[in-house]
Amino acid sequence: MESLISVVQRVDPLEVYGRVASVNGLLIEVRGGLSRLPIGGRVEIARGGAEPLIAEVVGFRENRALLMPFGPVEGVAPGAEFHILADGAVVRPSLTWKGRIVNAFGEAIDGKGPMPQGGVPYSLRAAPPAAHSRGRVGERLDLGVRSMNVFTTCCRGQRLGVFAGSGVGKSVLLSMLARQADCDVVVVGLIGERGREVREFIEETLGEAGLERAIVVVATSDEPALKRRQAAYLTLALAEFMRDQGLEVLCLMDSVTRFAMAQREIGLAAGEPPTTKGYTPTVFSELPKLLERAGPGPRLADGTMGGPITGLFTVLVDGDDHNEPIADAVRGILDGHIVMERAIAERGRFPAINVLKSISRTMPACQFPHERAIVTEARQTLAAYSNMEELIRIGAYRSGADPQIDRAIALNPALEAFLGQDKDEVTDLDTSFDQLAQILGLEGK
Repeated sequence: MESLISVVQRVDPLEVYGRVASVNGLLIEVRGGLSRLPIGGRVEIARGGAEPLIAEVVGFRENRALLMPFGPVEGVAPGAEFHILADGAVVRPSLTWKGRIVNAFGEAIDGKGPMPQGGVPYSLRAAPPAAHSRGRVGERLDLGVRSMNVFTTCCRGQRLGVFAGSGVGKSVLLSMLARQADCDVVVVGLIGERGREVREFIEETLGEAGLERAIVVVATSDEPALKRRQAAYLTLALAEFMRDQGLEVLCLMDSVTRFAMAQREIGLAAGEPPTTKGYTPTVFSELPKLLERAGPGPRLADGTMGGPITGLFTVLVDGDDHNEPIADAVRGILDGHIVMERAIAERGRFPAINVLKSISRTMPACQFPHERAIVTEARQTLAAYSNMEELIRIGAYRSGADPQIDRAIALNPALEAFLGQDKDEVTDLDTSFDQLAQILGLEGK
């Protein structure tokens, strides 16, 4: 009965329609009903005998609205009728969505039947919680990955970026976190992913254990820019719903760069001027609106604090350039960055994290004094070896010249083994520090 009442309440008593004026590439211009067509509004365009085409308002030009489609424009003709959709960009999730795979509209694509609808609508483009109403980051979160637990210790409600080039192991690292991290529910957004890799990621990399407590949102690279962008918004909307149920949420998105590329396509089609490397101004205004939605929960109506959304967002750096525009913008928004390097992956150590270039902005406050001492000693040892690595490799370093470098050379094989981890291997946070202390000879001190 509640579902029926909800449907009846969503019925718009006034049906507004108009006509298609022109189609230019992926941009559809329409006339009529402009007073009921806000930016972000949705319309349904008739396509002869084919399924109606859903489109979104992205701008206005003189007395016409500019729309971008969520599907192919084939079949759309001048004069085709469109109807305004009353529901707009909302989703109605429920707790039964755990273990399911959905598209950018929240529709099931896993063959397990339709998605049960919840009673409360969640806006896909909700504003981040007000700064004064948010809590602070919580206690530290056990991620199950040794290198991250020790060198980039993460707190509940923190947001970290994973910066890497293509083929360096970002997806495998995300699957390790989805299966091993200490949280109640995982929301995974695969934005602009290769179509052939989606099933591989879900069945092999993520596995049954990971999918059991996860919701996976998929928008492949061949889908329209609007669907890729909406999949990112849907990922955060689902995380917000789970947070409001008092659950601790881990939100994983791969990748923010493809979200930015989708927004660039939309902006250019709507007539925005290209700026840095072709990215339009709205790209850099939309990034914080998206990423700030993750973090500590806001105060709820009953006075309690909502659960935290811990966010890990991958950034696909263009040409392995970690200073390209999107990487620079995201690094300034998030609470830390994890740098994965191709050179480390090429020598067979996974996850290929360069711990010397990675940082968590909640450190060192989230570590105990003895843990800080372990991390400091480990960083100094790794830095000593890194500074002399080329000389060591060609045999130009003379043993005994520097005791610190001699120690770094002796400990390097054990430290490399510690930083490497099989995708099915799990090491909890305390054990990670104990193992590192044992390698450095600091145990019991």
